Amino acid sequence: MKVLGIGDNVVDQYTHIRTRYPGGNALNFSVYAARLGCPSAYMGVFGDDAAAAQVKAALGQLGVDASRCRQVPGENGWASLTITDGERVFLGSNRGGVSRLASMDFVLAESDYVRDSALIHTGSYGYLDAQLPALGRLGIPVSYDFSDDFDLPAALALCPWIDYGFFSCAGGTLAQSEAILRRAVAAGCGCAVATRGSEEAVLFDGERWYRQAPLKVTPLDTLGAGDAFITAFLLDYLQLIPSFSRPDGTANPAGDIGASADMRMAVSLERAAAFAAEICLEEGAFGFGQPY
Repeated sequence: MKVLGIGDNVVDQYTHIRTRYPGGNALNFSVYAARLGCPSAYMGVFGDDAAAAQVKAALGQLGVDASRCRQVPGENGWASLTITDGERVFLGSNRGGVSRLASMDFVLAESDYVRDSALIHTGSYGYLDAQLPALGRLGIPVSYDFSDDFDLPAALALCPWIDYGFFSCAGGTLAQSEAILRRAVAAGCGCAVATRGSEEAVLFDGERWYRQAPLKVTPLDTLGAGDAFITAFLLDYLQLIPSFSRPDGTANPAGDIGASADMRMAVSLERAAAFAAEICLEEGAFGFGQPY
């Protein structure tokens, strides 16, 4: 059974090298899932320009099913950025291009296709908020990335329809992050996670707290690291991909049928950190750069 990313796709335009890479939170989720060995699909809206063609070509080469996407006349989504000491710095965007103008109601018309999924992932740039209640009623786990510019009251209003919520809280204190997670779970989110840049990530499931320090690497490019963390955590915790071996060579106990939920959560966070570090060593979110 596949996992499904629904929402944004863009090209990330690196102004300092005049090269653009495919990306976008929902699209990255689908690509990373395929890379981790899980069948995946992507649903979103493409423009009809060269940037859209670049993104679609990458998905085809990576084996991500994009057959239920829509294409409309106009400019595909793009974001401009540069890299400073390995950290991506966003300079501007066209706010998703045609994606912000086209209705996402077509996703609901594909309910049989969507229902044949083990997990749905979307986020704050996917223009899917209006469809979340209907998707939540399909009985499929839904994850949502609120990114780093979320409006907390608006985010809390979406939480009843979300099983796994992710908040980027870099720059805030641990106490501030924990307060956000408590409120998200109280509002209906089943499990809430705060990633905190170079500080430890924090997860709250309504009963227990978990923490995961990032792996220390010298990043080539941090673009996509948060999306990689989300993807690896979800797929490992929900046991949608094969178990992995830890860096010391020992087996992953989360893959054992008898492993406790507590152990599975901790080890899945460990895998998420490892995959995020791996992505930091690559150009763009997942390569496939082209000059522009």
